[in-house]
Amino acid sequence: MRRLDDLDEAGAWIADWPGRWTSETGASWAIVDDRDEPIGQTGLRNISLFEAHAALSYWVLPTARGQGTAARAVQSVARWSFETVGLHRLSLQHSTGNVASCRVATTAGFTFEGTQRDSMLHADGWHDGHVHARLRTDGAV
Repeated sequence: MRRLDDLDEAGAWIADWPGRWTSETGASWAIVDDRDEPIGQTGLRNISLFEAHAALSYWVLPTARGQGTAARAVQSVARWSFETVGLHRLSLQHSTGNVASCRVATTAGFTFEGTQRDSMLHADGWHDGHVHARLRTDGAV
């Protein structure tokens, strides 16, 4: 996934959320702090209800990092995906250079599965990505 470059692009991305929800291909939620201020986002992409899987994404603002916020959000979305939606598999991918995101994935119970070369386009170019996954059969989230 390529990061957003400006507020207009971010606004267009957010405006598309209801359409992805309606078509059952994606879902996104804001992550908020105790004052209901937005501090991040988590979501499901490429949902396939037929194949019972989706890709999970997340990010939090720098001020919210290192507090377990992203891992708790990922666990909440995973629990909902397995228990309510009935998905079997969730995967997530992060740049191999993003050690903090790797920690979020493992803290949330996602198993490291491997590396995909040049699979993520960021503002500075292509990155290799670590792939993690969690199965409904892995136990309680």
